[in-house]
Amino acid sequence: MTVAVPARLHLGFLDLDGGLGRRFGSIGLPIDGLGTRVAISAADETTVDGPERERAARHLAAMQARLGMQRPVRLTVQETVPAHAGLGSGTQIALAVAAALRTLFGLPLDPAGDALHLGRGRRSGVGVGLFDAGGLVTDGGRAAASGVAPVVSRIAFPDQWRVLVALDPGRQGLSGADESAAFARLPAFSPAEAAALCRLVLMQILPALCERDLASFGAGVGALQHRLGDYYAPVQGGARFASPQVESVLNHLQQHGATGIGQSSWGPTGFAFVASAQEAEQLAAQARARPGAEGLDIRVCRALNRGAEISTARG
Repeated sequence: MTVAVPARLHLGFLDLDGGLGRRFGSIGLPIDGLGTRVAISAADETTVDGPERERAARHLAAMQARLGMQRPVRLTVQETVPAHAGLGSGTQIALAVAAALRTLFGLPLDPAGDALHLGRGRRSGVGVGLFDAGGLVTDGGRAAASGVAPVVSRIAFPDQWRVLVALDPGRQGLSGADESAAFARLPAFSPAEAAALCRLVLMQILPALCERDLASFGAGVGALQHRLGDYYAPVQGGARFASPQVESVLNHLQQHGATGIGQSSWGPTGFAFVASAQEAEQLAAQARARPGAEGLDIRVCRALNRGAEISTARG
């Protein structure tokens, strides 16, 4: 049987102050064309193969201990997204391995509990929330004594809209201890700024999505990213984006009709939204042909209104 988990774009945190008892809060969505897929079957001895095999093996061992399940399995990682690219690769592989083991032995899924056990979901709840279903997801932040941040909003994304995604294989975003250290170096986040970000989400981004108003949706996402980019700049070399090449491409896309440009998590992956597949393909072709875009992976993606897919083959 196989478990496939789509990559996700993290559009931003809402409250890095935490003065109301919950910190972070975030918004994001899954995209097609990029993701993590694992296959599992019963075996005579436990083996783990494929890309990211060491990480997958650690998750498998941790889940076997959590479930008291020591029966041998063969786990194959068939596909992964680039690590440390801002696409949620760590959460995807953790949840995929956990779900595969549980499904193989007929156990109920527990994405939130497994995520915490495997060291995921400590800040954003979007990756865990998107395992169950897709669309644009907003989580309500994590309280000091709580588990994964609860999903407070899930809105279907318009089928006709497209997401332009720019990956920079030559760079990596912050993660793990480096990410924690970066947050520690940043100045205190003001309650007023957190309030402004929450207002953007509640009073512009979410209602614009409900009304299929791309211009307002994109303006809201762009404003959210603008504020967060300025805040993160001191630990990103003084820039809003981790990759100058991605930033240049996104600015070009915005000048030619795309909207809502930003960086997913710590990057270097960037994104922009457009109204149709035809417009997206035209803009992507222009962007790929620009000087300075060499080496970038510029894609046209759909936002998915579904979560992980679990397939069982019986012979």
